[in-house]
Amino acid sequence: MKIQLRAFARYRDLLGFENLDWELPERTTLADLLLESRFAALPKEALLAVNQGFAGPETVLMDGDEVALMPPVSGG
Repeated sequence: MKIQLRAFARYRDLLGFENLDWELPERTTLADLLLESRFAALPKEALLAVNQGFAGPETVLMDGDEVALMPPVSGG
């Protein structure tokens, strides 16, 4: 199956891409995806979204999903 990864803000530079198509086996979770060496530098507090909705590491990915990797937002 194929998903699209999107890296936002400082994660673009950290991971070296803004948009990336990624091939995965069926029944891959977000946690499985993040075990890939490409994501080793991604901080544990990264926000994850699948198809524009926040998602946890147990979320099973489906063909055509869009996964967003976003840094936490803080403000005042």
